[in-house]
Amino acid sequence: MTTHPTLTLVHGDITEQHVDAVVNAANSSLLGGGGVDGAIHRRGGPEILDECRHLRASRYGKGLPTGQAVATTAGRLPAQWVIHTVGPVWQAHGSDPALLASCYRESLRVADELGARTIAFPAISTGAYGWPMKDAARTAVETVRAAETAVEEVRFVLFDERAYEVFAEQVRRSADRGGDRSA
Repeated sequence: MTTHPTLTLVHGDITEQHVDAVVNAANSSLLGGGGVDGAIHRRGGPEILDECRHLRASRYGKGLPTGQAVATTAGRLPAQWVIHTVGPVWQAHGSDPALLASCYRESLRVADELGARTIAFPAISTGAYGWPMKDAARTAVETVRAAETAVEEVRFVLFDERAYEVFAEQVRRSADRGGDRSA
């Protein structure tokens, strides 16, 4: 059964979320990095990296394309899976919000394939990739609200207060426009 998921906002650490799947804002190499990617690999342990290496050796030799998603074990995280997605890098001219939206849609598609009912997303592309927080929040919330998925709860986990407030405002605006599925 597909529905529109409930949106929940959490100010905290994505590596501490007890959900079926945690989304990793990965780099295309799938081999770890900084920010959310580094935190997930450090906390999740070597099992995640081992599966990422296997993916690189089998299907993603040139790396995971921007906007796509793939799953691995969650290792030592309090989740079953990590869904890795590569967000686009912000450029003042020529940035494509459709690629950012694809990260959310593709992650939900993978979650459905896995049977996940709860999923935690970071603010994809807003760290080192430089995507403006307001635009990223709008894209994330609108994309998830429009998604037809069996996922019941989408949790946006925001590491700092500013990001939390920007996402909270976007969820409120979205609810005012007719979506009342936020918590």
